[in-house]
Amino acid sequence: MPSSTLLNELIDALRCLPGVGAKTAQRMAFHVLERDRAGARQLAEKLAAAAERIGNCTRCRTFSEETICALCANPARDASLLCVVETPADQLAIEQATGFRGRYFVLLGRLSPLDGFGPGELGLDQLAARLTEGEVRELIVATNPTVEGEATAHMLSQIARQAGVRATRLAHGVPLGGELEYIDRGTLAHAFGSRQNLEE
Repeated sequence: MPSSTLLNELIDALRCLPGVGAKTAQRMAFHVLERDRAGARQLAEKLAAAAERIGNCTRCRTFSEETICALCANPARDASLLCVVETPADQLAIEQATGFRGRYFVLLGRLSPLDGFGPGELGLDQLAARLTEGEVRELIVATNPTVEGEATAHMLSQIARQAGVRATRLAHGVPLGGELEYIDRGTLAHAFGSRQNLEE
């Protein structure tokens, strides 16, 4: 390990990024110091500015510099459709891949008592209050198909039912263009169990 205390601190700081272990952090630190100090300064400035100025939208909880994010403030969005996602990254994926024109609610996690994520941390009381306003007609549950995601989806459907709102779930199963022999057993079993009638 390098003898410089500051260099060690930089390497340790880089390890906070997901998927970055000791070796990768060391490579990153050496790269910016050897080849791209201007890039390192710009990265430091942008990280500091983002940490200081980016908060959460008070309406949907996604990342935003404003109190109300641009999607929530957009009057052209369909307020009767509310899509619930686990993270801002999931929200962005749906925005980029679909023609969805409704609104969002970002949980910033999923039910996981072992990790300290309960209903309070996910803002479920805020979501329940929003559903009782009467504007939302359909709650689209877009949590991930994991054990925690399914438990979260179940709780979301209960909240929707109590508010008299229709709850729907994203379809799961065999991906378009996939071949059955290469699909994992869990996905194939779920797809087989959730099969639907073919339209005439």
